[in-house]
Amino acid sequence: MASHDVPRAEDGTDLAERCRDAMLARDRASRSLGIEVEEVGAGFARAAFTVREDMLNGHDVCHGGFLFTLADSAFAFACNSRNAPTLALQCSITFVAPARLGERIEAVARERTLAGRTGTYDVEVCGPQGPVALFRGVSYRVTGTVLPEG
Repeated sequence: MASHDVPRAEDGTDLAERCRDAMLARDRASRSLGIEVEEVGAGFARAAFTVREDMLNGHDVCHGGFLFTLADSAFAFACNSRNAPTLALQCSITFVAPARLGERIEAVARERTLAGRTGTYDVEVCGPQGPVALFRGVSYRVTGTVLPEG
């Protein structure tokens, strides 16, 4: 999705960006991994990190847990983009290629369905050579708002 395709709030403010900023300020896990949430829109997020030495496993490639976390973070920012707090209900990932030291890895989350309290999101995780993982998450909306009220 190109940035010009990202839905915007009717009043001219970008609700998704405000939700991203509020969440990222509280998201110590994503920040500690150097995850940057580069683009958001209603039901959409693009996040990335660079594979560091402390992210490598015993095979000298990025540990799958870090790739899962990147995908899960993109999923979270997409799910929460409408100011409705949403948590993961179920997630799965398929690793399709290795990610290596120094590579910039990007996760793009897209909403596929949204009905009632649940949504389904697909996240494609890519490196410079193409896809490294495919993630699917199911979300569950809880009460409240992402942005502080008042």
